Amino acid sequence: MIHFIQKGGPLMWPLLICSIISLTMVLERILFWLIEKKRQNKNHMESILTFVEVGEYEFLLSPACSSYIQLKHRDIISRIFLSGLAHREFGLLKNMEIMAEKQIERTKRGMRILDTIITIAPLLGILGTVIGIIHSFEFLNESNIDNPKIVAVGIAQALITTASGLTISILTLVPYNYLIARIERVVNEVNQAMGRMEISYSKSRQFLE
Repeated sequence: MIHFIQKGGPLMWPLLICSIISLTMVLERILFWLIEKKRQNKNHMESILTFVEVGEYEFLLSPACSSYIQLKHRDIISRIFLSGLAHREFGLLKNMEIMAEKQIERTKRGMRILDTIITIAPLLGILGTVIGIIHSFEFLNESNIDNPKIVAVGIAQALITTASGLTISILTLVPYNYLIARIERVVNEVNQAMGRMEISYSKSRQFLE
């Protein structure tokens, strides 16, 4: 591994750092989504909506309900619902939107870093290749050697950085697109759930009146 990095030149070290960061962020995001999937329970959402329709707001916010929908088991939508209910006097929808932004921001954590690595890794690879080619021709001029094989060997080594940069970018792009798709799906689910919550709350107000 070290020999391969040394063979590719000094820019292989930034590429190695990019690969480590990429792998770390991808694993962290996968773990995040696995935990959220484990927490996800559609029965919780339906139960909350049912209680809201009959005006049982205080029960949903009470310790008795907390034992039913434990904090550690609350998914994104449950957190948004309960946050909106807790501050419903100041606007249910507005408070749900604020909490939704916070929750969506959690799902996007690290995505800008991955996006940057996808962009910068190939550029670092190309830069390493260009520097390697320049050094190869400088060596040829200084040595007055007419054998093109020497230049070919130098160029071959320089191309290692391009190959490495492209590999890192491609291997990061695949999970990045998957994670983006998961975020978009959650955003759609949150918007639909908030719409249902607003309807249920409106029904409850009519019911209580």
